[in-house]
Amino acid sequence: MILSGFYGVVRAVAVATVVAFGTVVANPALAREAPQSFADLVDKLLPTVVNITTTQNVPQQGPRLRDMPQLPPGSPFEELFKEFFDHKNGEQQNRRGTSLGSGFIVDGDGYIVTNNHVIQGAEDITVILRDDTQLKAKLIGSDSRVDLAVLKVDPPNKKPLPAVKFGDSDKSRVGDWVIAIGNPFGLGHSVTAGIISARGRALSDSLDDYLQTDAAINKGNSGGPLFNADGEVIGVNTAIYSPSGTNAGLAFSIPSNLVKAVAEQLREFGKVRRGWIGVSYQSVTDDIADSFSLDKARGVLVANVTADGPAAKAGIKRNDIILTFAGQEVPDLRRFPRIVANTRVGSTVDVVVWRGGKEATLKLRVGEQQEPEKQNASAQGSSKKPAPEPDKAITSTIEQLGLTLQKVNDQLREKYGLSDNVKGVVVTKVVPNSPAADKQLQAGDVILEVDQKPVTTPQEVTEIVAKLQAQKKRSVLLFVERQGDPRFAALRLTK
Repeated sequence: MILSGFYGVVRAVAVATVVAFGTVVANPALAREAPQSFADLVDKLLPTVVNITTTQNVPQQGPRLRDMPQLPPGSPFEELFKEFFDHKNGEQQNRRGTSLGSGFIVDGDGYIVTNNHVIQGAEDITVILRDDTQLKAKLIGSDSRVDLAVLKVDPPNKKPLPAVKFGDSDKSRVGDWVIAIGNPFGLGHSVTAGIISARGRALSDSLDDYLQTDAAINKGNSGGPLFNADGEVIGVNTAIYSPSGTNAGLAFSIPSNLVKAVAEQLREFGKVRRGWIGVSYQSVTDDIADSFSLDKARGVLVANVTADGPAAKAGIKRNDIILTFAGQEVPDLRRFPRIVANTRVGSTVDVVVWRGGKEATLKLRVGEQQEPEKQNASAQGSSKKPAPEPDKAITSTIEQLGLTLQKVNDQLREKYGLSDNVKGVVVTKVVPNSPAADKQLQAGDVILEVDQKPVTTPQEVTEIVAKLQAQKKRSVLLFVERQGDPRFAALRLTK
């Protein structure tokens, strides 16, 4: 299958299909009749949608000497072709490339929203209105991660342009009617209709939260609006699943609530400022919830807190489970990064955490997410560390977990590449099909805590596990570090 941003952006994906059959009894009171026609509504919406064309210089390699036609020796054309190819050989040629896309007017003053990939790399951007008026557009700001951009044109005769109204994408339901208007294959202001076929689709990024629709979407529809039956924009058409690059009934739109937030920041700052709190975290499984005496698996478990970061300053600690953030429930790991990223930088929010068997509310001032810095992987100096002196091993096997453990020593630091400041118990062997293997523990992992208690020897681990078994606990919570990356693992206790 192909995931395609509607011109030129193509990514390969693996698609797993699950089909379930069952009996559904329709409730006539909840059913909404299909409209006989969208014509009156479309007449009002068409002027708010624009076609977008862009031009850019596309590098093109000149003719190469090996491409010269094979001519008989002594041919009168031999010298002529050789001179031509010698002159052009290796020269970089440029040609003007043209791309097509869609957009829609969000402000009568001339502000327009489209996809970032529609205008990326463009030298000239032209917006074509419904009446074929062509206007030069200026790029106000763009964001490649969400794939949105904001343009600005000067309205003709200084008259306000017709603008769309945004709807609440959170209220859109699977099965609702939707209308797509755009510029597929250069056929401007084409209209298609369908329904929302799914919500919350994530394709490649932790911030993905697409609406899925079966309305016909093709190349050139990129950046166009997806309207609900009330004529409100609830999405921006962005990508499709297709074996051929054309409509196959699976299209994806950025939800309007995200579009509004991003567009406002692009207009205000020229870029998107995403929230950041400075924690690493992981999913809360049923076993982890049981270990923390939480009623059910929900929220995210804090595995590490950045020193002097917003979370640390708010008092958030490792082993806290974040249940709500800025008034929003945190149902699982997938939703949490979106909630944080979409929270306004500099705002102070309430964070409810589960700590010590009860809820606690903390005040947190949201920081700004920075682009990850490039890591310098080059070796610092050529001198080698001397071989470590032999150190007496303290080893223990915990059959209940399927682990062989050893106290950290210089030999293990050398063998597994552990830093000098790592303290804990090293996993040296994992029994296949054991509780440890089920949680994907492996040799070289360092156990820092067991049942939220620091450990430095295998004997301490054994004693804690034995105590939990005596209390008839079903699982034991380990805090593990692998290659500097901390995480929790809840292992079931076997008899």
